[in-house]
Amino acid sequence: MHTVQTTLTLKKGSREAQPSPFLPTGRARLAEGVSAVPTKRARVHGGDQTVPEVPPVVERAQAPAFLRKLKNAAIGTGCDIRLKVAVTGCPVPTLAWYKNNLCLAQESGEYGALWIRDCKPTDAGVYTCIARNCVGESHSSAVLAVLELEGRTLGL
Repeated sequence: MHTVQTTLTLKKGSREAQPSPFLPTGRARLAEGVSAVPTKRARVHGGDQTVPEVPPVVERAQAPAFLRKLKNAAIGTGCDIRLKVAVTGCPVPTLAWYKNNLCLAQESGEYGALWIRDCKPTDAGVYTCIARNCVGESHSSAVLAVLELEGRTLGL
């Protein structure tokens, strides 16, 4: 809890205050000769008034959904490729990567991306990303083809 003391300075005027639904009717009128609306900003000084904390925003739970799914790709041997997805969900889903239905070791890299470096023909297969949270799961799959490039030299 934070504490704040406020002091309002009102200029004299001839208007009466409008009745407030928050005050008892005996307090609805301001003193004779005091304006209902201040013409200057109120001054705030440190002190005794208690201000409640703002409650945290609670998001509604949502099952994972792919905003960007995996796409089929073909790549040459020796090249690097990044398989990328974009996922939404609340709470934030965890991602698991699979190649031909076998779980791949998880690296603490970029969320939503799987890097395959120095591709070999054995890297070809069906890659799947499964997004899971406490509400549910979703998956996306794509085929990666690794092509043996013949005559690969610099300048070609």
